[in-house]
Amino acid sequence: MTSEEALSKTNRINMLFDIYGPLLTGKQSTFLGLYFHDDYSLGEIAEEYEISRQAVYEHIKRAEQALEDYEAKLGLLRKHEERRQVAERIEALFAGETSALPGELKELVRKLYNID
Repeated sequence: MTSEEALSKTNRINMLFDIYGPLLTGKQSTFLGLYFHDDYSLGEIAEEYEISRQAVYEHIKRAEQALEDYEAKLGLLRKHEERRQVAERIEALFAGETSALPGELKELVRKLYNID
């Protein structure tokens, strides 16, 4: 995995954690937060909680899978990204950065209403 892919994965997990974190178990939430938010290593977490690195790894992997499962079922991150893209386009139209095609603003508003 390249550093760019690793960063992309970390950003995705952090965004999913922000949305679905309260649905995780206490250990999953704690270990995932330490690993992805606070940049602890598996060894540091294992030492602090007096468990094996493998146990920490398993908790984190299960937490990642749970977050991805929630996203697959609920799609809240996907919907957020769609709204952000539409909002950016609307801002660009009002800032005069691009010329609006006839009816484009109306279409963007319709998209916003239909995301959910």
